[in-house]
Amino acid sequence: MTAFRLAFVMAATLAGSALPAHSDQKEATRLWETAGFKNPESVLFDAGASMLYVSNVNGEPTAKDGNGFISKVSPDGKVQVMEWVTGLDAPKGMAMAGGKLYAADIDKLAEIDIATGKVVKTYDAKDAKFLNDVTADSAGNIYVSDMATDTIWRLSSGTFEIFLQDKALEGPNGLLAEGDDLIVGSWGIITEGFSTKTPGHLKKVSLKDKSIASLGDGTPIGNLDGVEPLGDGAYLVTDWVAGKVFRIGRKGKVRTLAELGPGTADLGWDPKTSTAFIPQMQTGVLYGYKIE
Repeated sequence: MTAFRLAFVMAATLAGSALPAHSDQKEATRLWETAGFKNPESVLFDAGASMLYVSNVNGEPTAKDGNGFISKVSPDGKVQVMEWVTGLDAPKGMAMAGGKLYAADIDKLAEIDIATGKVVKTYDAKDAKFLNDVTADSAGNIYVSDMATDTIWRLSSGTFEIFLQDKALEGPNGLLAEGDDLIVGSWGIITEGFSTKTPGHLKKVSLKDKSIASLGDGTPIGNLDGVEPLGDGAYLVTDWVAGKVFRIGRKGKVRTLAELGPGTADLGWDPKTSTAFIPQMQTGVLYGYKIE
């Protein structure tokens, strides 16, 4: 067992007893599944191109080995180009702005020209340890989470710097820019490696004054990863360790929609068809799910 998998097995063991009970009600229907990916960590839906971009770590999540790549996949799960963007180390979360695709890559942010699939620039994040998810606000600013250091970075007007560093972020993983706020899916209070003393929950960070608040009463939910808006005031959220997909309301109410096993990572979302695109990092499978 790799150190990567062992760390998450430990996390599951330590966090499991602290998780709240969730409803068994299911509101998700599997449409398709496609195998053959290499530790797929994140999916981004490009509505304009009708395309999915899938980041493949292809190895250990902190290894600077040049093995990482990004795939292009159609919304019905057919691989268009498996190794579209290459030469990355361990790409994870992604976002688009201004015709560019931005991917978190351990301690740097890669800027990719979507038209050519080439990395045109990289931005170093000094002292970052585990850059994870990426989101873009309406002004084109790019935000990147560093789960290991309780930090959110921002790329604005060509400058990549720390936007917020605060232990109250509790292992920020998933990011979603929504209006004047960042919705943050926290992994939880990390004790060692990826193990958590207290599992995470959804938080809200004001882009104006950087204040941090819990969505709901702060009850631990899980080791949260991807966050997408459902459009009804609720969010579609994945739990990496428990392998679950949740619907979480603005007041923190949780409902389990699907269970895919440990390694359920950063999902993509098509609001027009109500389809979630969910990568399974451990098994190398990408799923399409209709959310009712």
